[in-house]
Amino acid sequence: MAMNIKPLADRVLVEPAPAEDKTASGIIIPDTAKEKPQRGTVVAVGPGKKDEPTTVEVGNTVLYGKYSGTELTVDGVNYLMMRESDILAIV
Repeated sequence: MAMNIKPLADRVLVEPAPAEDKTASGIIIPDTAKEKPQRGTVVAVGPGKKDEPTTVEVGNTVLYGKYSGTELTVDGVNYLMMRESDILAIV
């Protein structure tokens, strides 16, 4: 799918990983108790700031803070728009 959203400055568009349905021991987690995922895949990257080019690339799997970013829905797919500084690590 061609991404028609182009982040500006140091912003990054991330597609969150799906929330876990089961625990490691096999217990099924109901929708109301699912944790918000903190991992996702970068789908679009802004050009960076004048003095700071972005370091993440499209396709990177990243970890981010629990309450980072702004939620967007495009064509039925949920995304998070966040600053690169909200990303904690590239996995």
